[in-house]
Amino acid sequence: MHLHHLRTHRSDENLAREGQLAWKLASVATDPVELDDDVVDMVVNRVIDNAAVAAASIARGPVVSARSQALAHPVSIGGDGATVFGADAARRTSPEWAAWANGVAVRELDFHDTFLAAEYSHPGDNIPPIVAVAQHLAANRGLTGRDIVRGIATGYEIQIDLVKAISLHKHKIDHVAHLGPSAAAGIGTLLGLDQETIFQAIGQALHTTTATRQSRKGEISTWKAHAPAFAGKMAVEAVDRAMRGQTSPVPIYEGEDGVVAWLLDGPDASYEVPLPEVGEAKRAILDSYTKEHSAEYQAQAWIDLARKLHDEYPLILDDPSRIESIVLHTSHHTHYVIGSGANDPQKYDPDASRETLDHSIPYIFTVALQDGTWNHAESYSPERAHRADTIELWNKVTTVEDEEWTRRYHSNDIAEKAFGGRVVIKLADGGEIVDEIAVADAHPLGARPFAREQYVQKFRTLAEWALTPEEIERFLDVAQRLPELGPDELGGLTFNVAPGALVGVEVPEGLF
Repeated sequence: MHLHHLRTHRSDENLAREGQLAWKLASVATDPVELDDDVVDMVVNRVIDNAAVAAASIARGPVVSARSQALAHPVSIGGDGATVFGADAARRTSPEWAAWANGVAVRELDFHDTFLAAEYSHPGDNIPPIVAVAQHLAANRGLTGRDIVRGIATGYEIQIDLVKAISLHKHKIDHVAHLGPSAAAGIGTLLGLDQETIFQAIGQALHTTTATRQSRKGEISTWKAHAPAFAGKMAVEAVDRAMRGQTSPVPIYEGEDGVVAWLLDGPDASYEVPLPEVGEAKRAILDSYTKEHSAEYQAQAWIDLARKLHDEYPLILDDPSRIESIVLHTSHHTHYVIGSGANDPQKYDPDASRETLDHSIPYIFTVALQDGTWNHAESYSPERAHRADTIELWNKVTTVEDEEWTRRYHSNDIAEKAFGGRVVIKLADGGEIVDEIAVADAHPLGARPFAREQYVQKFRTLAEWALTPEEIERFLDVAQRLPELGPDELGGLTFNVAPGALVGVEVPEGLF
C-alpha cells in the first residue's frame, strides 16, 4: 500500500489529474491485477449475505415502496435490464432502478456487512449497483460472474480505503459520500472503462451523494435504508453520463471550493489515504465483517456479551428491581451515536421507530440481557419495547466514553481493533457484575467467526419464510458459482418469493 497525500489546492495551483485523489481511485479501478482466492471466496459470501437480509426485509414498507418504484420503470434500451429482489427474474427494470430497489432491501434491516475506522460504512452496499449494471449489459458486453467479482472487489477496496482515512461524520456528513465514488469505480472495473471515464464518474458520484447525517440522528426515519440505495443509483447514473463524455467538478476533493475545503476539515486540512500500489491485490474486503444480529454494528459485541450474562446470572438479571444501574464503558462512537451520549430522548422511547431502536444501545443491551437472544423482528416489536420490566431496566442503562476503547476502535491494527467495551452492573444489594468484550462472536477474531457455512445458514434462516425450498437452493447454487457464471446466468443472482408470501402487503402508489 502507499499513502496518497490529500490536501486542498488553490485554483491557481492547477493541480494535475495525476495528483488528484479521484484520479488515483480511478487508477485502482483500472488496475488489471488478479484477485486472490480468499478475496473471491469472500465476495461470494457477501453476495449471499446481502440476499439473506434482502429476503428477510422483502415485505417491509420501505422495501415494498422501492420495489414498486423500480418495477414502474421499463427496461432502458441499452441492454436487457436488471432483476429486482422479490420479483420474477423475467420482470426486469432499468439498472439504476434495480440498484435502488435492491439497495433498499439490502439496507433496510441494518443486517449486512460493516467496516469502521475514521468513518463508518456498509461496503456490501456496493453490490446492488454493480450487479444491476452487469445484468443489464451481460449480453451486450459478454460480462461474466468473474467480472462482477472484480467490480465488487474494487468497490470494497475504495470504500474501505476512504473510510480508513477520511471522517465524514465528524462534519455531520452521511457515510454514503464514500459509497458513491466506490460504487462508480466498481462499475468502471466491471465494464473495463478507461481511467478518464472512471475519474469523471467518481467526481459526479461524490458530488451528488453528499448529505447530512440527520438521517441517522434523533427520530430516525425510513430514509436511513434509502440513503445508500440512492448513492448506488447515483453511481450508475454518473457512470452513464461519464461514458457519454460528460465531466465532473475538478478537482472534486482538493479544489478551494471542493469537498475537503468546505464539507470536511477545511482549507488547511490534509489526509493520508491508503491505496494499493499498481499490481498489488485488492484485499480490503477481508478487513470487513458481517453481522450475526440485526442492529448497528457497534451493538453486535454488546448483544453477545448480554447473551453471555443472561446465561451466567439468570436469577439476578431476571428482576430489574435487583439492578441499580448498568453502565457501558465504550468508544466515543458507541457513546455519542448509539449511546446515551447522543442525548436523543428517542433512544429511551418505547414508541420510537425500529430505525431508532436499532441505534439505541441502551434498548438493545436491555432486551438481549433479558431474553438471552436477538431476533431481527421480535426484538424490535412494539409489544417487546413496551414490556414494563424492559422499560424499567432500559432506563437504568447508560454509556460513558472510555479512552482506551476509543483508541482501540480507531486502531489501524486489525488485531487490536475493537467495537465493544466493559459493562459494570451495580446491584441493589451493593454487589457488582463486571465483564467485557472486544469484538462480536461472528467477527474474524471473535468466538465464532463467520465462514461460508454461516453465510449459507444465515440465508436459509432469513429466507425460509418467503422463499420456497427449491428457490433457496437454486439461489445458493448460482451465488456459490458466481466466479464461473456466464453472461446468460447473471440474471439468476436474484430470488422470487413463494406464492402467497406477499399476500396482504399493500403496494403504495406514487407518481410513476
